[in-house]
Amino acid sequence: MAELQQVTSQSQFKELLKKAGRCLTVVHFQAAWAPQCGQMNDVMAELSKEHPTSSFVTLEAEEVPEVSEEYEISSVPTILFFRGGEKVDRLDGAHAPELTKKVQRLAASGGPAAAAGGEATPRRGVNERLKELTSAAPCMLFMKGSPQEPRCGFSRQIVGLLKEHGVQFSSFDILSDEEVRQGLKTYSNWPTYPQLYVKGELVGGVDIVRELAESGELGNTCPKTLSLEERLKAAINRAPAMLFMKGNKEAARCGFSRQILELLNGTGVEYETFDILSDEEVRQGLKTYSNWPTYPQLYVKGELVGGVDIVRELAESGELEAVLRGDS
Repeated sequence: MAELQQVTSQSQFKELLKKAGRCLTVVHFQAAWAPQCGQMNDVMAELSKEHPTSSFVTLEAEEVPEVSEEYEISSVPTILFFRGGEKVDRLDGAHAPELTKKVQRLAASGGPAAAAGGEATPRRGVNERLKELTSAAPCMLFMKGSPQEPRCGFSRQIVGLLKEHGVQFSSFDILSDEEVRQGLKTYSNWPTYPQLYVKGELVGGVDIVRELAESGELGNTCPKTLSLEERLKAAINRAPAMLFMKGNKEAARCGFSRQILELLNGTGVEYETFDILSDEEVRQGLKTYSNWPTYPQLYVKGELVGGVDIVRELAESGELEAVLRGDS
């Protein structure tokens, strides 16, 4: 269907999923006050024309709280993908290129229930991504929420243990990516979260980490806290393109950060973010390290590109995509 459907109640939502059957249903949890939601609706409208057998739906997250709470919607825009009444994928934030990729993949593949013969290539892609994520930092914690705001008791406990013993770690919120959340269980042969990895190898969950802490082995297993300079170097080299901002991809917390996200998302190039509001030491230290007094700050291959004004100039000149890819 070449238009967006609007859902205004829980009963209407359930009936829509039931009628859709095995056809892909894309549901945008939005808010009228968020301009990025309008941008994503424009993208969905175009995708609905390209995929007439799929359904594209909008839902005001705050007006249908029963549905929003059931699917743990904590920010807008959030887009969920359904097939056969079951959620098969999730996208948090205004990422138009990623939305397009997910719709194309799910509409073509038939989702996770596709025949085994059609799964080999996507599965290899998922495993490659998981390998990269588990090795993204010397110590990687896959948890529900963030170290600043854990969203389950076990995640809160493991964060407390790691901080208590001075372990330097990075984290990934598995609630933000359904593909990672489900895929990592199989990849690691470990069915629950949180999961702690050191140098790409699984250590275990909260019980094992607690045992290591009680035996005094946790400090030997995990990397110790780095100096500020070491932390800053590691942070700016965490990904080929790193954005230090107020907030994150899903929820920018200042106008300049929101503007630079829109510019970067328009290129389709992958990048990672660091919320400087979550770490005062990094927030103050990076100003001196980079000799750049304001945020946001964009780095490519460990080198400072600049702030929102420079990124806007690069976008207007057509150079931004090449810079993000490290081609210039």
